[in-house]
Amino acid sequence: MIRPSNHSLKVYLYASPMDMRKQIDGLATTVEHDMHLNPSGKSLFVFMNKRRDKIKVLVWEKNGYVLWYKRLEKHRFAKLKNDRPTLSVKELNMLLDGYDIDKFKPHDAVNFDHIA
Repeated sequence: MIRPSNHSLKVYLYASPMDMRKQIDGLATTVEHDMHLNPSGKSLFVFMNKRRDKIKVLVWEKNGYVLWYKRLEKHRFAKLKNDRPTLSVKELNMLLDGYDIDKFKPHDAVNFDHIA
């Protein structure tokens, strides 16, 4: 699995739930107009849907955007404190792994025999 590993990157968390139908252009516009940040800077921008079962991460990489998308099948991503506008790359990876980074508690593993 490809994960962010450059620990010098800043990670910005969008505070409101995001419509996951938005793709790269819509997310970049949100970063620029709502977050007042440069979407092509050396930063990661994290968006979560209202149910907190989907996450998108937008990043500019030299000559174009990269969009990571993760959908949980059973659990929910931890609800983070509202006063937390940034994360470290390590905290982002922990969040993607299912940890509640404010309480340091992970999800249980989910295994499927087949896809419904």
